[in-house]
Amino acid sequence: MEERIRSDLAMEQMEANHLSGDGIAVKEERIGNLYFHRLSIREEAAAKRLQKPCGNYLTIEFGRISRIEEATEGAFLSLLSKELRRMAEILCGREINGEFQVFVAGLGNASLTADAVGPLVVKKLSATRHLKLAEPDLYEKLGCASLSCLSVGVLGQTGVETAELLSGVVRAIRPHLVLVVDALAARECDHLFSSLQLSDAGIEPGSGVGNHRTALTKDTLGLPVLSLGIPTVVNSATLVREALSKGGVEESDMILALLSNQKSFFVSPKDSDFLVEQAATLISRAIRRAFTPGL
Repeated sequence: MEERIRSDLAMEQMEANHLSGDGIAVKEERIGNLYFHRLSIREEAAAKRLQKPCGNYLTIEFGRISRIEEATEGAFLSLLSKELRRMAEILCGREINGEFQVFVAGLGNASLTADAVGPLVVKKLSATRHLKLAEPDLYEKLGCASLSCLSVGVLGQTGVETAELLSGVVRAIRPHLVLVVDALAARECDHLFSSLQLSDAGIEPGSGVGNHRTALTKDTLGLPVLSLGIPTVVNSATLVREALSKGGVEESDMILALLSNQKSFFVSPKDSDFLVEQAATLISRAIRRAFTPGL
């Protein structure tokens, strides 16, 4: 039954299925009020067990975003921006400077609150690519990378697969890196709006809610891809499982199987509009610190 409740968080997948051993490396550390989980999937056999592609997954737990303290927020932004720069430079094999070009793609439906993280992040960013082309002197004084961004919508709105749309964009602007931002699905309620995942393995849009689309990876887009996301929804079967556990009742495979199939639905906190806005603000600030500190 556990395998049917899938999570976008690689760390959750590993812990829920009690996986370890060959092909998987885990490192955990605490910095102030922040918990870092570094998971590296090195072999295809391990990737298959985890239902995640090979790569590196960093999960940062920072506590409920609506109650995050100023000091914790500052530490989170500093550490996330450094990780973004570090992973970007390793993936691309070059230093982030005025010649570096990053394209930020905001995935999701801006009209659906729990799915609006990506579009909101893009809305809060300041593009600099046009300055490099039109105002080179000003661009040089700013001392930042070339940043372009786009909210790509969803297939039901555009009639175009996200991978198809992004492939056209990257062929036209030729960035060094694609940074994909999306809302994620968790399997633990405690992780909603309280953790963030950064990965160099790309992303499969909609996979956490069973709406699998073409993966966005180096293989499909032709250049390095980083994915960044925050959990905004949880499967209804998770809520039932937690309620049964707290009540001291054994899980019913029949009930959970029913909920995780046709009768399944996804739940987001009642104040998700406020939480999504906060999440988008934090992520956009970290991206600006990493790539456009001059702004």
